Amino acid sequence: MKLTLIKPNIGRREHSLYVDEGRMEPLPLGILAALTPDDIEVVMYDDRMEQIPYDEPTDLVAVTVETFTARRAYEISAEYRKRGVSVVMGGMHAMLIPDEVERHCDCVIVGDAEPVWAQMCSDFRAGRLKKRYAAVQPSCPQEGIIARRDIFEGKGYLPITLLQFSRGCSHRCSFCASSVYFGARHFCRPVDEVVREIKSQKRRLLFFVDDNIVCNHAKAKELFRALIPLKVRWVSQGSMDMLADRELMELMVKSGCLGLVIGFESISPQCISDMRKYTNKRAASDMYSHEIAELRKWGLQTWAAFTVGHDGDTVESIRATCDFAIRNKFTFAAFNILMPYPNTPLYERLEKEGRLLYGGKWWLHEEYRFNYSSIVPKNMTADELTEISFDCRRRFNSARSIFVRAFEPHTNMRTPYRFLTYLMYNPLFRKEVFKKQGLRFGLEEAKGDDR
Repeated sequence: MKLTLIKPNIGRREHSLYVDEGRMEPLPLGILAALTPDDIEVVMYDDRMEQIPYDEPTDLVAVTVETFTARRAYEISAEYRKRGVSVVMGGMHAMLIPDEVERHCDCVIVGDAEPVWAQMCSDFRAGRLKKRYAAVQPSCPQEGIIARRDIFEGKGYLPITLLQFSRGCSHRCSFCASSVYFGARHFCRPVDEVVREIKSQKRRLLFFVDDNIVCNHAKAKELFRALIPLKVRWVSQGSMDMLADRELMELMVKSGCLGLVIGFESISPQCISDMRKYTNKRAASDMYSHEIAELRKWGLQTWAAFTVGHDGDTVESIRATCDFAIRNKFTFAAFNILMPYPNTPLYERLEKEGRLLYGGKWWLHEEYRFNYSSIVPKNMTADELTEISFDCRRRFNSARSIFVRAFEPHTNMRTPYRFLTYLMYNPLFRKEVFKKQGLRFGLEEAKGDDR
């Protein structure tokens, strides 16, 4: 038996698929490969950088589906099913809206695949593949499993190893799809298994793709203590409340943390309160001055993530958010338009208020473009929100901004390694900002089907 794993692209310019030059390893597919019985041949194709050989013989195809890649994932599935090949789908989008995904495949896995993957493979071999497998969230994710990284070789990924210590986050931010997926719960792997996975591969630069690696302070400290003797360098995602725990921060730095993606989200206390980002409420009231000073003291290079388009936002306040990010010389920053992911509290509220554009299903609509507003904001038009958010990306990633921000002495210039990292990745992200803006989803034109 042969299994083909697929990572879909976002979309296209004209009829040419976008090539992601900043692509990283698709970790979920490495985990699926490791879960697959040894007597099944596994191959993987990444639609972000290579042609999918639809006519290559295979028995079963598995496609991971995110909301931004749903349309392209359905196109890929249709090509294989047209050739009589069965397709199984899973991922974040499959959990958020399984009924839609189910219409485009032979089998959908709802939730993390670990509890049901072996059964699905067995059922397929026996000719009794179910239309849907509902996985109970394992309290210990990826237990006993080390991702297979041989399937990533030769694909031109950034030289950083992706792995995971925990899944989920206990916070309930109204816009967060992950909070819905995991039911606002947080699950950790045993630390010794994480250490074993690190030792199983050669790189010493790691990216923990956790939603919030410091969500459980005690567990995070246990991990950081175990990382110290490994002498690795790593990045991940964290929340502002970590700064109140001095021991946690000391261990984090000693363990090799270079920096974190941190959801600042907004510099408006009212917006923070409205989105239920309670970890930021006090900090936002003082423009994060204490928190930024602490991040500099610890030498952490920060990727500040902002969402724009909240009901309290105006064009002027969003412009001020970009000024704030440049002034504080963050290593990176994202200015993401507020996106209504299906079945999130934000989506449900905006749907009731009649403020969803593109018929609500922006991820499938032929007219939607990547990084465009899919909502009707309160204090500006949708086009104005699209324009100001792109203006923030353009200004923050301008050559002048990159030059000015490079010379932050406590973070970007703290060591030659950090400065080199800054100089390597900022031009790359600048390039991707312009390449991605306005991409159409999928490769094909709309055909009037049930999408």
